[in-house]
Amino acid sequence: MLRPNSSLSTSLGTGPATCEMRQCLKPSISLALTWLKELRMWQWLKKARQSKIMVLVIVYLALFLDYTLLTVVVPIIPSYLYEHHIIELNMSVSLGQPPTAPHLEKSTVEPGNEPDGYEWRNTTDKAILGLEPTSAVAQFSINESYFAQENVRIGLLFASKAIVQLFVNPVVGVLTNRIGYHIPMFSGFVILFVSTIMYAFSNTYIHLFVARALQGIGSSCSSVAGLGMLASKYTDDHERGKAIGIVLGGVALGVLIGAPFGSVMYQFVGKSSPFLTLAALTFLNGVLQLCILQPTKSTPESQKGASLLTLLRDPYILIATGSLCFSNMAIAMQEQALPMWMIETMNSPNLHLGLAFLPSTIAYMLGTNLFGVLANKMGRWLCSLTGMVILGISMILLPFSTNIFELIGPGCGAGFSIGMIDSSMVPIMGHLVDIRHVSVYGSVFAIADVALCMGFAIGPSLGGAIVKAFGFHWLMLIIGLVNIAYSPLCIILRNPPANEEKMMILNQYNGADASSYTSERFGQEILMTEADHKEMESTE
Repeated sequence: MLRPNSSLSTSLGTGPATCEMRQCLKPSISLALTWLKELRMWQWLKKARQSKIMVLVIVYLALFLDYTLLTVVVPIIPSYLYEHHIIELNMSVSLGQPPTAPHLEKSTVEPGNEPDGYEWRNTTDKAILGLEPTSAVAQFSINESYFAQENVRIGLLFASKAIVQLFVNPVVGVLTNRIGYHIPMFSGFVILFVSTIMYAFSNTYIHLFVARALQGIGSSCSSVAGLGMLASKYTDDHERGKAIGIVLGGVALGVLIGAPFGSVMYQFVGKSSPFLTLAALTFLNGVLQLCILQPTKSTPESQKGASLLTLLRDPYILIATGSLCFSNMAIAMQEQALPMWMIETMNSPNLHLGLAFLPSTIAYMLGTNLFGVLANKMGRWLCSLTGMVILGISMILLPFSTNIFELIGPGCGAGFSIGMIDSSMVPIMGHLVDIRHVSVYGSVFAIADVALCMGFAIGPSLGGAIVKAFGFHWLMLIIGLVNIAYSPLCIILRNPPANEEKMMILNQYNGADASSYTSERFGQEILMTEADHKEMESTE
């Protein structure tokens, strides 16, 4: 009987010693593979931290989630507060207490206990069997005074975010010049996450008001730091215009999704569901910021930027600021007053209150993506002028709608025109800083965001007062005429003059167009000229 040679089997790799060696090498091999994977991940992360595309993705996601949260509350808050007060009033009536607020749609109460703002109406033409003659059956019909009062309350709640953001923006603009963009950007994520959670679990007007105001602080950090970081990465004016157009497309997508998403989730799932979904997405964006931006490091600007007062004294920046302010004021007034007007005149359900904004947001998304490229070719001043005229006409035509389908035309006109204005005026403010001041963008984009906030702060509060005094038709007419009257001022932005020192630099490059001259080269040349001046003074 033949037996296998143990030495031969060991040399061939089938012996017990070889098996033990393989068992010992397995942990080492797996550790090496893990180390290689981590090394590849680290190399990818290192490249991603230096990539302009990743910065664009982070800013896009941050503004998308911010504006989704901004508009998701538009159909929810008016309807939720309305239903909440109805429940409170019905409970007080069932307990035999006098009603405390005029927010009852239908109820059966004894005559003489009706609250202010309601009128008693007997809707029974025939006697109802089983009822005593002394007990009447009646219904309350909501008087117009209820809608007028509620418009003011809701207008103040919606305006609270913009009012807070109005005061925080200049602080964030100065802060970005000192510590860089990364830390304020991440701080905006933290605050927006807390605000979203508060929205989900707030049940009273005061709590919702605080959540809305807190959102303004986070939105200020995200928008000012995000746009400034984007402008510092994309130094060429043409590339910057495209990048800002893409980011504004994210804003448009957030506005597009927000109101319909909020109304559908509120109708079929509940009030907290849309906010918890947004909170989860915001958390993921925060993880991405933590990995890419490294917000623990302070990265101040290499140049000292122009002060806020210097920029505010620039007439060209003021004209662009006014265009952003008045156009967005029209949209803010529409968002605040339209849902209550639809409930009053069309008896619209909750679902329609959100879907009414769908045409305008789709048109806004198309406008920002289209004119992010075309605005620089056709002239940003002409793009903004045309947009303000179209917006004014759309606002004037809006109150003549009698159903949700007739809102499509004015809604598309308003959304498309706002896309034209935003995609032309936001890049031109960065360009004005390049050719007239120092290429540091925190303060100028803080001014741009202040313009938007002024529109969204003044719009809802002033719009609610105008609706109460004159009506919805007059509100839309006034803001439409204001935009049309302001539009000719955009002609001044046709060919803004450059700073004399920077114009001398441009002439050294064979008359190169200011729009094609990058801010990076501007910064380098200005630093060189300043150094030359210091050398000349020292030699003298």
